[in-house]
Amino acid sequence: MKVGMEHGPAVSLVGRAQECTLARALGRPPQGWRVAGGALAWALGLMALLATALAAAVVVLNKPGDAQPPRSRPAPAADAADPSLLARGAVLARAGNCAACHTARGGQPYAGGRPLETPFGTVYSRNLTPHDGTGLGRWSADDLRQALHQGRSPQGRLLVPACPYPQMSALRRDDTDALFVYLRSLAPVEQATPADTLRFPFGSAASLAVWRSLYFRPIAWQDDPSQSADWNRGRYLVQGVAHCAACHAPRDALGGANAWSLAGGRMPGRGWYAPSLTDPLEGAVATWPLQEVVALLRDGSNGHASVAGPMAEVVWHGTRHLPEAELQAMAVYLKSLGVPGAPPAPPRPVQAAPADSLERGGRLYARHCADCHGERGEGRAGEWPALAGNRAVLMADPANVVQAIRHGGYAPATPGNPRPAGMPPFGWLLDDGEIADVATYIRQAWAAKADAVTRLDVLQTR
Repeated sequence: MKVGMEHGPAVSLVGRAQECTLARALGRPPQGWRVAGGALAWALGLMALLATALAAAVVVLNKPGDAQPPRSRPAPAADAADPSLLARGAVLARAGNCAACHTARGGQPYAGGRPLETPFGTVYSRNLTPHDGTGLGRWSADDLRQALHQGRSPQGRLLVPACPYPQMSALRRDDTDALFVYLRSLAPVEQATPADTLRFPFGSAASLAVWRSLYFRPIAWQDDPSQSADWNRGRYLVQGVAHCAACHAPRDALGGANAWSLAGGRMPGRGWYAPSLTDPLEGAVATWPLQEVVALLRDGSNGHASVAGPMAEVVWHGTRHLPEAELQAMAVYLKSLGVPGAPPAPPRPVQAAPADSLERGGRLYARHCADCHGERGEGRAGEWPALAGNRAVLMADPANVVQAIRHGGYAPATPGNPRPAGMPPFGWLLDDGEIADVATYIRQAWAAKADAVTRLDVLQTR
């Protein structure tokens, strides 16, 4: 039995070797190899087929198209000076906050060059002035429309989605024409745009094509006939022209977002959290009087809140310049996003802070904050906001509290609020652990509660 057990495999191996030799002589693989090779060929063929289908889908989804109705008037010439188009374009540029992104710190308005930090590298805003060499001087009205509606340059090159074309694609053709006329009216500035510094492969045409196939579809704008004219105009301004979802939508790891969502999200590269405009615990204004919503957009402050950080830029460069009718329309739409009287969400468990963190935070608060915000966070009416129960303090994401402590809080100076109170920055004085302690204290010291803030939370906002 033992001899047989040893001999059997030997005979098998010899036979296998003879089979292999014979198969090679005949020019074909052995039988077992044929089975394995066939499975491998089938798998490779399937992968090739899937890759081809994916490539075809990317090409089809990125094929230039036109989902917009034709113009109601001829395309404006480059030197058009129609006063009505010029005024309309100026309002659209303000509503779109174009100057904020397309003006470098200390630079000429609309001349570009501002670095826009993203998780994938830095993008520099383009020169929108009509300079022939470095700006839009050689662009036509159709070129601008293609950039905003299709996310493509005049030569057909795919634009990086730091340009908010997923939302701006909603602009009606006549409005892109008006915007073109306004941009043509600016003084030309010779200023080349620095090259973007995106990490490979994020700036390549192939990766942009894949991103667009996943996240971008041009919007063919249609009003909702069941809603009022003000509501429809406000929706067009908020969702399209002002592209609010570019900041107020949650994004995934590839930077993709629902172009219509206003559910709130951390702003890429900025370290601020753009609150949900539908959640009454964050930024919804459904219960506010209409004129207080208008005041926040126009003046940067009202009886409920004041703006700071990136939203202060929006008010300063954009919404404070809008006609009252446009602000009213935006307010009507924004008020419709929340549902007054809806039952509150069940309270979620709160992560309590260690006692020593609260103690340290309390000492820091008493030393640096209590003189203005009160010993119990009650604030001072008309001057300093209350912190106790303040929803900006109690949001689940503590980024804005951390940023206000680190960088200070400054509302824009506007005609309706010419001398806004400001909070000085403490980032030069407090380290990350101390910022975490004082942020935790104001979120947990009084009746309303929110999660403790850790040193890591503070680090992640940088």
